[in-house]
Amino acid sequence: MTDGGGAPRGLVSFVGAGPGAPDLLTLRAVDRLGRADVVVWASSLVPDAVLDHAPGAVVHDSAGMTFDDVIGVYERHRDDRVVRLHSGDLAIFSATQEQVEWCRAAGHPFEIVPGVGSLAAASAAVERELTVPGVAQALISTRLPGRTAASVPANEDLARFAAHGTTMAVYLSAARPEELRDALLAGGAYTAATPAVVVVRVSWPDEQVVATTLGELADAVRSTGARTVALVLVGDALRDAGARSHLYDPSYAHGFRRRSLPGTTVGRPR
Repeated sequence: MTDGGGAPRGLVSFVGAGPGAPDLLTLRAVDRLGRADVVVWASSLVPDAVLDHAPGAVVHDSAGMTFDDVIGVYERHRDDRVVRLHSGDLAIFSATQEQVEWCRAAGHPFEIVPGVGSLAAASAAVERELTVPGVAQALISTRLPGRTAASVPANEDLARFAAHGTTMAVYLSAARPEELRDALLAGGAYTAATPAVVVVRVSWPDEQVVATTLGELADAVRSTGARTVALVLVGDALRDAGARSHLYDPSYAHGFRRRSLPGTTVGRPR
């Protein structure tokens, strides 16, 4: 691992490329791309414009590569600065863990550079906070089981999650919109009138945001034409203002602020 001071040669930097827009990368991500000798990226998930941050790098498109192909790049460039560019953030559905474990086993130095996730970008696009006092104080991120159903634990059934009735973010599920709708309704907490939003290629030039209800979700998903790069948000936080947060309520005290009486203000010299 390294700190934020720079990338030495021989390092593999796993970099979250953000949701798409080339100006939604972190400063550290831009630094690593600018120093990179080699970049491995997914052309289907990361726009070409992001590569403008790596003008001097040799680029490999991972869209047609296997795990062994990617590892082969790391092995051939042990003395170079390599950036493995993944979409969004690396904390969720990034397929980086097996690469990290290979680096550990091979004694190959690496670092993880977090990115702006598509969930954060989608929240901004719909102009809604996804945790709202009195409405939803939890957020569940998941997906439908598909061809990789074996990787989804049996106790992580989508309908079981939906039974909580809190805000949900469902990834990688646009190819089966009816199944998605039915599983969310099967939880019993949502109704056909529960608000939902379909966000496609958020922050890309061709971004689509379709506000709908759970009952109309399948039609809304199909209207976008998307089958892969879509994120579905569901829950009353998308509609309800809820209660005012206690954080800035004048009657609420915490470690940084005393309770203030009505009509008073509390300040201090800078």
